[in-house]
Amino acid sequence: MNQQGQNEQYLTDLYQNWSDRMTANPNMTIEDFRSLFDEWHQPTLEPENVCYKSESIAGIEGIWALPQGADRKKVILYTHGGGFAVGSASSHRKLAGHLAKALGVTAFVVDYKRAPEHVFPSQVNEVTAVYQALLKQGFEAKNLLTAGDSAGGNLAISTVLNLKKNNIELPGAVIAFSPWLDMEHLGETLVTNDATDALITTDLLKGMSSMFLGESGNPADPLANPLKADFTGFPRLYINAGSIESLVDNATRLNDLAKNQGVDVTLSVVDNMQHVFPCLAGHSKVADAEIAQIAQWYNNALAVAV
Repeated sequence: MNQQGQNEQYLTDLYQNWSDRMTANPNMTIEDFRSLFDEWHQPTLEPENVCYKSESIAGIEGIWALPQGADRKKVILYTHGGGFAVGSASSHRKLAGHLAKALGVTAFVVDYKRAPEHVFPSQVNEVTAVYQALLKQGFEAKNLLTAGDSAGGNLAISTVLNLKKNNIELPGAVIAFSPWLDMEHLGETLVTNDATDALITTDLLKGMSSMFLGESGNPADPLANPLKADFTGFPRLYINAGSIESLVDNATRLNDLAKNQGVDVTLSVVDNMQHVFPCLAGHSKVADAEIAQIAQWYNNALAVAV
């Protein structure tokens, strides 16, 4: 295996290590679970010429990623993955930094309160509050993007659905990396890709969705499960996934649903890549090319708008 292949294998090995450790300790505490997933930053190289700043917006903590020369009037509101229960702004700040740098904007990574202590719709409401606070600070909706990975990809979408429901001006675009959307666990690639996905299993998803929804949450609620939502009037949307991950059909089903309802959608399914493969940014030419492609998508749309 060449060096590039070894770099891409790093993510598979990390996920397999997590899976092995969870299997070996079926009674893992939520604190240990969170410590495990805070290793998610490891595959991502530190982006050059990006600095960070902690801040509380609308009473919710987060981390700003501030690339040198970025347009400070434009913000990615980034929501981290981790099944709504693990992961953090710290574990994903480098990924958000790479994305912001490529797009020429800033990013605010939200440290939303996690399950099981805080259940649905707490997370959606918190991200919505941050978005509204940015509007009150003078940011224009068209210059805001929501973006996220896995469960955070769900939040990047469900937050906009919540804004739409409440007649609040929508952001200019939405980006979802390997979004986890289906709280009913009906996707066929949960079965067909089970042997190739190093991390995601149906049992893992069921445990996390149970923590997220709590006792009264409905797995078919469109704000929990955007595959049940009405996407009419939704902003332009970029979705990606790896072809060998178990959640790839969450991405493809979202693409079909949104496109059929008139949304400008771009779908990128990349061969032989794992869940949230853009977190290999700086290590993998494939991840770097994907982020560059997203930047081209974003900037081409801006050029057309002008």
